[in-house]
Amino acid sequence: MTTTKKRLNISLSLDLENLLKISAEKDRVPQATKAVELLKIALEIEEDAKLGMLVKDRLTTKKSDFVSHEKAWKAIQ
Repeated sequence: MTTTKKRLNISLSLDLENLLKISAEKDRVPQATKAVELLKIALEIEEDAKLGMLVKDRLTTKKSDFVSHEKAWKAIQ
């Protein structure tokens, strides 16, 4: 299986550039590798926040059907 990569050119402030360099050196990885790792983490955090808002909205909506924890786990197995 081949992974296709997309090159993305970004401009970093001097502060961000320095922090990225320090973090990459600490982990002994290239700066681009560290930037990708941090971007993945940031996107996961953003996704979690949006899912949390969705859950909060569903919990406050009286039209929502509630499913027990046990039934939910059985459904995904």
